Amino acid sequence: MKTVDKPKKLHLKSGDTVQVIAGNTKGQTGKVLRVLVSQQRAVVEGVNMITKHIKPSAANPQGSLEKKEGTIHISNLMVVDPATGEASRTGRKLNDKGKLQRFSKKSGNFI
Repeated sequence: MKTVDKPKKLHLKSGDTVQVIAGNTKGQTGKVLRVLVSQQRAVVEGVNMITKHIKPSAANPQGSLEKKEGTIHISNLMVVDPATGEASRTGRKLNDKGKLQRFSKKSGNFI
């Protein structure tokens, strides 16, 4: 019987503010719109913009160029700590209620 590997837990999720730490858009920050867990990529608002060519159709006889966000690998993203506003590595530890929660390794604050 074939075993299916469980996808690994990622250090970021939708709604997080992240900073790009490598690539053409290095230094930019934005909000994570979508996380593609199987591909280990994320779509970040206003980062890694691509131009998509829209083919002419009956509804749009002229055709057009559409700017939209491309995906970026999660290894090139770092979560921004909401308390300090600085990019930080994240870890997991138990909070007051005994539930695992992400925290900033730089400041120690929960995210």
